[in-house]
Order: sequence, then C-alpha cells, then structure tokens
Amino acid sequence: MSTPEICILGAGFAALTAVREIRKHAPDARITLIAPRPEFIYLPSLIWIPTGLRKGDDLRVPLAPFFARHKVNYVQASVTGVMEGGRKVITDAGDYRNDALLIASGGRFIKKLPGIEHAITLCEGITAAERIRERVLAMTHGRIALGFGGNPNEPSAVRGGPMFELLFGLERWLRRQKRRDAIDLTFFNAATEPGKRLGQKAVKSLVAEMGRRGINTHLGHKPLSFSEAGVRTEGGHIDADLILFMPGLTGPAWLADSDLPVSPGGFVKADAQCAVEGRDAVFVAGDAGSYPGPDWLPKQAHMADLQAQAAVRNLLATLKGEPATATFKAELICIVDSYDAGMLVYRSERRSFMLPSSRAMHWSKRYFESHYLKAIR
Repeated sequence: MSTPEICILGAGFAALTAVREIRKHAPDARITLIAPRPEFIYLPSLIWIPTGLRKGDDLRVPLAPFFARHKVNYVQASVTGVMEGGRKVITDAGDYRNDALLIASGGRFIKKLPGIEHAITLCEGITAAERIRERVLAMTHGRIALGFGGNPNEPSAVRGGPMFELLFGLERWLRRQKRRDAIDLTFFNAATEPGKRLGQKAVKSLVAEMGRRGINTHLGHKPLSFSEAGVRTEGGHIDADLILFMPGLTGPAWLADSDLPVSPGGFVKADAQCAVEGRDAVFVAGDAGSYPGPDWLPKQAHMADLQAQAAVRNLLATLKGEPATATFKAELICIVDSYDAGMLVYRSERRSFMLPSSRAMHWSKRYFESHYLKAIR
C-alpha cells in the first residue's frame, strides 16, 4: 500500500512514546498528532510544586522541536468525536482521516460530587498545583483534608499514589517550616485500606506512616459532598480549611459522540493487544483505555508507555496485513515520595515487593524525571 497515514490523539506519555516507536520501526510513515496544545506536562512531578521543589515551567516542555525532529504533522485542535470505525476524527478545527488510529488522549476526572468546586485536584495540571502552593503558603493555622476517590465501574481507574505523595510531602515540608503544629492534616477515603492496588504490605506501611507522622485518618466512610467548611462523609463531617481531592477517572468526553465501544467505566474498550474491540486498525494506550488484566492494573505514566509500545507494534503489523500479537506487561512501579525521601513499590502478576523509605529513592525519582524530559526536549 502507499505510505500509511497514522493519526495519534493526545500529547502525553503514551502519545509521545508512540511517535518515537513509529519512527523507529516505520521511518517513512506519515504521522498526524492532534492535541489542544503543543506541549508536554510531566505530571508525576506535580507533587513537588506545592512544596516549591519544582516550578511549573520545570515540567512544561514545548513540543515544536520534538515534532520537527520526528517529522510529525501537528494539528492544534480538540477532538469532538471519532466516526466511521475510527477512520474519521472530528475536531473543532475540521475532520481528519487516517489509515490507522492510536487513541492516547488520556482520561478525565469524575466531577460529580456536590460541591466538588471547593476541592483542588492536583493532577489537573500545573495551575492546580500552583493553587495548592498559594493556599498552603497563606495558611497560618487550620486543617488540610486530603483524599481520593474511584470509579465504581472500573476498579483500576483510580489515581491514589500522587495523593499519598502530596500528603507526606506537605507534612515533611510544613515540619521543616516549623508550621506543622499549627496545621492539621487529615487523610480520608471510602476504603478502610486505601491504596490496595499497591499491595497489602504497602497499604499497611502507608497507614502506619500516617500514624507515626501524626496525620489523622477518616477511613471507611464514603465522601458525600464538599463545602467551604470541609468534607461531609457517611461517617461524619471533616472540618477543613483546604480540601485536596483526586476523583476517580473516566474516559474522554468525546466518546459520547463516537461509534467506538465503551467500557462500563466510560473508557475505550480494548483487548490485550490494545486493539479497540470490533474496529480495524484502531488502538488505544494509556488512561483513555479499558484493558483486560488484574484489578490493580495501574493508570500511570509507566503503564502508558508500555501500552503505547505494544499498540504501535500491533498497529504497524496490522498495516502490513500481519496479525497483532504484541501484549503489554501489567506492571506497577511507584516511588511514593515524601519531599526528601521515597519508598519504592513494585507489583507485577508474578511478584510484588517494597523497599523502605530512603533518600536514594527520592533522588532516583528526580533523576528519572530529568532523564525522561531530556529525551523529549
């Protein structure tokens, strides 16, 4: 066939990994990437903005050089739908056709709880992280309530790790500033054992660490609403001057105006090869997809990269008329950082372990950030 037109939706971890993989294995392919902004945000380091270890511009990478280097046709637009089995992408800047489509546009947070506007969601981006910093700097006393939620129809659609890191990072930073005695911290969650995806040993260690640091816990009670006064749960009210909450995830909003299969949790439904069910040459990688696998399958940058690699191999095989056989490894790698130290948590289908908190893990996390961003810049 003639030179294939490959379309990628998104500009996050999965999308940029896909670009590099395509160029490695199909140097002549035409790549069109559609995203609202030509920039990459290194989301794992948002946890360091509230405590001043990072500024927004440290984590924001303009992608024009990356696109030029990899011969990518960038389209600045927002996707509003995908039709004709994936062959037509509808955007607010026009329609775009393709021979193969990779959806890597990420997920979105479920903002349904009443009063959710009174909570700040860290992973919404740099602006949210900077708001947290401003609010905490302005506090002279009071309480910060921190928690995360899930998607009842998609067990893996939860992002709790960054909230543990934000909690411990703020606690350590406030202590260094000699403000910890004036500012209480309360961690809340509907589960009695929050963060079970990390493994039983890790959960016990995290809750025990909260106790050692004098962090209050409000566990096993479902959050019902937020207000200026705090968090109302099934187990009572948490008085709070600042609420930091990470809702559960669901798929992109444009799925509602598409002809793609959708999972019960609202994600693009995919198989073990990252192929969208019942569609030809349509694949998904990262937070936008729902995949078979263990219920702890993480939605994190590392997993998005692994899925993108498998998706590209299968996409290119499909274009050649070959079977799609590549699969991704279900693997959770997380350094739960706490400002100047970090605890490594690892989990796969074969084994799981954790390493106790150490300064070496904190610096390993910082080194990986530098290494990853250097490859994109």
